[in-house]
Amino acid sequence: MSRIGNKSIELPEKVKVSEDGGHVTVEGPKGKLEWELPANIEIKEDDGTLTVTRPNDSRLSKSMHGTARAMVNNMVVGVSSGFAKDLEIQGVGFRAAVKGSALDLNLGFSHPVLHPIPEDLTVTVTDNTKIKVEGIDKQRVGQFAAEVRAYYPPEPYKGKGIRLAGEYVRRKAGKSVQK
Repeated sequence: MSRIGNKSIELPEKVKVSEDGGHVTVEGPKGKLEWELPANIEIKEDDGTLTVTRPNDSRLSKSMHGTARAMVNNMVVGVSSGFAKDLEIQGVGFRAAVKGSALDLNLGFSHPVLHPIPEDLTVTVTDNTKIKVEGIDKQRVGQFAAEVRAYYPPEPYKGKGIRLAGEYVRRKAGKSVQK
C-alpha cells in the first residue's frame, strides 16, 4: 500500500491535465510540462481531482505508484505556482551577476566562472551575493542550483562558498598550537 500514491491531487483553477496512452501533459498559467508515465500506472480525473492508480500489486507497479503520483503533483504545482531555490554566497570578494544568458560568478579563482542559464529558468541576483533560481520544473530548478553550488561548496573552516539558503554548515576548529 502506497501512502503517497493513494493521495488524490487537487487541481487548481486554470490547470488542465490530459493523458494520452501514458503521456501526461499539464498546462497552466505559468507554462506546460510533459512526462511519460511508467508502465501499468494510470491517471483518472474527476471533479477537479486526479487519482493515480496501479492495476496490480506487482513489485514494479508498487514501486512506481508513489513516484508517479509525486511527479504529476510536482507538475501541477509547477505550472500553477512554480518552484524557487535561493542560494547565498559567503566570502570576501565573492559575488555573482547575470550577464545576458549566463550567470557570472567571481569566487576567488583566477578567472570568472560563466554558467549558462537554461531558457526555461529565471535567475535573479540581489546584493551581489543572493541568487534566486525560479522555474516550473522542480528537477531543473534543483539541478541548476546544485550545479552552481558545486563550483565552490561551503568549506568547514571559514564557511566560505555557495550554499543553499538556510543550509547549515558544520564548522571545524582550525589548527591549534602545541608547546
